[in-house]
Amino acid sequence: MKMGIYMRNTTIARVCILLVLFATCVTSIVSAASTEQKRQSVRNMADETLDRLYQVHPAARSAVENAAGYAVFSNHGIKILVLGSGHGKGVAINNNSGQEVFMKKSEVGLGLGLGIKDYSEVFVFEKQKDFERFIDRGWSFGGQATIAATDGVNGGAFQGAVSIWPGAWMYQLTDKGLALELTGQGTRYYKDNDLS
Repeated sequence: MKMGIYMRNTTIARVCILLVLFATCVTSIVSAASTEQKRQSVRNMADETLDRLYQVHPAARSAVENAAGYAVFSNHGIKILVLGSGHGKGVAINNNSGQEVFMKKSEVGLGLGLGIKDYSEVFVFEKQKDFERFIDRGWSFGGQATIAATDGVNGGAFQGAVSIWPGAWMYQLTDKGLALELTGQGTRYYKDNDLS
């Protein structure tokens, strides 16, 4: 009788172990599919944003395609009275290697206001070192800049963009086209370790 109880307990233990292993495998497969779906969603957003940029500013295509790399972000922000916050997701693309680096954006701001703002950004990096600096160190923006930029070398390619540092430019798009003013109090861009 003791032997029968022992065998039954052993069988139950084995079944439980197999069920746990099966659940772990299924969870891993679902998680991997979910991660790839999230990456594809970011890629689709980037393609749509670039299409919009090229429609409102055709010369930007040359700037993006001839750069060492670029990054595209979609952002959502909300402001209630004096507090504001926002978040975004994006992808940085190395034009030389095709490497993708998925990234995030977070934003905290102070100032009177009320509303929700959705907008997109396209960063263009003229040299490899500028692209790598953005990927490795991210970028923090704590102020405000007005669009009035052209580099004098590429003609109108960077017209409508703001220089964030020498060799790095940013276009900001709203639903009305290129933004006339870029604001980004307490904004930080960094790698998305969940998707990269």
